[in-house]
Amino acid sequence: MYLAGCDSYHGHGNWSVNKNDELVVYHYGHEKCKKDHFWTGVRDHYLIHYIISGKGLFVYNDKTYHLKAGQGFISYPDALSYYKADNTEPWEYCWVGFQGPKAQHYLNLLNLSNHQPILDCRPNSSIKRVVDEMIGTKNVTKGRELVLTGLLYHFFARLLQNLITPRHHTEENQNYSKIYVDKAIDYIEKNYSHKITIEGIADYIGIDRKYLSSLFKDIQHTSPQNFLIKYRMDKACILLTDELLSITHVAHSVGYDDPLLFSKMFKKYKGMAPTQYRKRVLGKLS
Repeated sequence: MYLAGCDSYHGHGNWSVNKNDELVVYHYGHEKCKKDHFWTGVRDHYLIHYIISGKGLFVYNDKTYHLKAGQGFISYPDALSYYKADNTEPWEYCWVGFQGPKAQHYLNLLNLSNHQPILDCRPNSSIKRVVDEMIGTKNVTKGRELVLTGLLYHFFARLLQNLITPRHHTEENQNYSKIYVDKAIDYIEKNYSHKITIEGIADYIGIDRKYLSSLFKDIQHTSPQNFLIKYRMDKACILLTDELLSITHVAHSVGYDDPLLFSKMFKKYKGMAPTQYRKRVLGKLS
């Protein structure tokens, strides 16, 4: 395992690296840098940094990049790089170092190359959480290499899901937006009977909650919270036609532990209490 490096690396394994493996995790970490903290040198593997907050400078292939939160940068094997935290708003970042024959394939998906080493992503906490999971494997004794490789794929997926496509690709951006909203709706349809949150849905998709809300308003013309509640109430209407189910049963079936809260939300969205709705649809109102 390659042990030398920049910053405060975490989670160095005790296994030997087989560069013939499709993908191998070398190291990973997370750091809040002090102002003017810098590193320069050459490595024998790929290294992606993702910026969580703050700003900094990255110099690569004789080009200088001024970067901020939501962006990332990659250093290729055997390439000289230099990066430095800003002296007023020093960056906080996480990183993953890796190697393997399939590495370039996944970098191509991210539009990364030696000539284009910068990632433009939507700021998203889920990317950092993948690295946190890597750091959390320090006590895993069996199968840790496999776990880390799986998390590396997950890291690539999170970056790809949050990648900002060029602005002139309007149609492609719209397609991505619809895909995200469709995934959210699919998640709601499968999990409405459980305790779910909009933040949890956004995490599942791999995008920021605020971004999900803006997509919903653009495409569904409502907030994801309203969509979820309305979906639950529509399901409740169907269940209320079964007289064998109590109001409590119906409430639990659509994700509410508190029948009173369910009744309150039902009346807000349907204009009447659940018991009144049941009587009306079953023809029992006088």
